[in-house]
Amino acid sequence: MMSAAQSQATQESKLEALQCHFTWDLETSESILLRRKDKLEDIRTEEGNSWLGHIYNLRGFIQYKLGFTEDAQSFFNKAAEAFRKIRNADEGPWLVVNYGNLAWLHHHLGDQAESQAYLSKVDALMNKYPSPSQDELHPEIYAEKAWTLLTFSTDKTLAADYFQRAIRMQPDMVEWNSSLARALVYATDYSGILEILRIAKEQDPENLYLAAHYLTLRADRGEEIKDEARDLARKVLRNPVGLYSGVRPLLRVYSIYVSMDEAIDLAEKALGKHPYERYLKKCVALLYQWKILRESRPDQGLIDRGINVIEEVISLYPHSSFDRKLALADIYAMSNYSQDKAEQIYLEMLESDLEPADKQMVYNCYAKYLNCNRQEYQRSIQYNMKVAAIPLESSYRWNSITTLKKMKDKGHMSREIEEFLENLQEP
Repeated sequence: MMSAAQSQATQESKLEALQCHFTWDLETSESILLRRKDKLEDIRTEEGNSWLGHIYNLRGFIQYKLGFTEDAQSFFNKAAEAFRKIRNADEGPWLVVNYGNLAWLHHHLGDQAESQAYLSKVDALMNKYPSPSQDELHPEIYAEKAWTLLTFSTDKTLAADYFQRAIRMQPDMVEWNSSLARALVYATDYSGILEILRIAKEQDPENLYLAAHYLTLRADRGEEIKDEARDLARKVLRNPVGLYSGVRPLLRVYSIYVSMDEAIDLAEKALGKHPYERYLKKCVALLYQWKILRESRPDQGLIDRGINVIEEVISLYPHSSFDRKLALADIYAMSNYSQDKAEQIYLEMLESDLEPADKQMVYNCYAKYLNCNRQEYQRSIQYNMKVAAIPLESSYRWNSITTLKKMKDKGHMSREIEEFLENLQEP
């Protein structure tokens, strides 16, 4: 007879072998979790959203990692119910990840009997619904893993790979093909992406997010799209605004290829109709940020409106406004009367607990501010060195190293910079 210790070891090995959020090696630092939580809250969850079960599964995992176990269980239960409604079936392979999450949750809560019950449910599902390919996961599992990485991770290439595996085994799932196209937009500059987006858009004509990205790629290739952009804007802004409603890529293409002022006017009118839409306010703030920072001498009235809307968005996204705070500091630096506020924001961010990539961004932006706005060249050099000293490849690191080389050539701290660059550790 198996001892209690052996039984526990067997159960733990089965848990480790599950395919679910608890075993997918997702980044779970608090700052990442809080940002992803905000992102998921901006996805519309109306009836008919084909990813609703996946959304609730991921939200449950995030809530557990943040220490809210009751919320976690509630979301996992919502996920199971959403799958039943969407698939119009009480069970199926789409519940494997959900049951795996619940097995892990009950294991962490100390309820080993309930954990074992969900392990048994996973085994039953996998026996009843085996993968069409013996050496691969079930396509439903690949699809959920792909969607999770697309939403949660920076590795969009791996998300695209998992979608492609799922589609090879089950090619008739429209939402998988649409999400593959979305993953490829972010994962690569693949030359065939325009055709992939065109086909996905034809298969999923109600997906205005895809339509907006398709329009953007055509505009980037030199096509005239103004009339189509105006027509798409009417469709997008008739619907509830959310992360995948298409409003952000639409406003981006509008601001570049139609008119920035027209884009702002369009967004402000939409905000007048939907004054409590958090995500729409975020998009409006982005437009003002883009317009102000592109102009060499922006009007003070424009700056004031930009500051007001960006500050409101920061209050609405307290855990994921990192980029907005940097933009706000840059805009304050351009204002006629707010230089001290720019310095204050930078100093607060420099003193906060940051991930390495975020440190690079803050140090780099502050170095530019010291150089351009304060003419404090030595301090600017020191902060550019801080960026470069973080062994993480990024555009900020590349920019700081390039800036240091230029400063050296101009005679600013030439010997110190030369010695620093010679000893610089590569990522």
